[in-house]
Amino acid sequence: MSFQLNCPNCGKRAVSEFTFKSEFQDRPAPDADFKEWGDFVFLRENKKGKQTEWWFHRSGCQSWFLVERDTTNNTDHQSFLFKDFKKK
Repeated sequence: MSFQLNCPNCGKRAVSEFTFKSEFQDRPAPDADFKEWGDFVFLRENKKGKQTEWWFHRSGCQSWFLVERDTTNNTDHQSFLFKDFKKK
């Protein structure tokens, strides 16, 4: 399915210009146990509806950024650089 994402630097572009990484999740503390790090690396919620995700603009500005996207209809609600991210 094709859709558009709004890059915070370049504006709205076809999703084919981007690479999806994963949903955003908090990074464990450096001294966290092996299970917590394993869950961080390998497990995802993959929930239906609105979620925050990491995307990379590989065919444009080559920036990593976050997108708040609705997975039911592939619409993005807002895009922002990590430095501008305020956790709710």
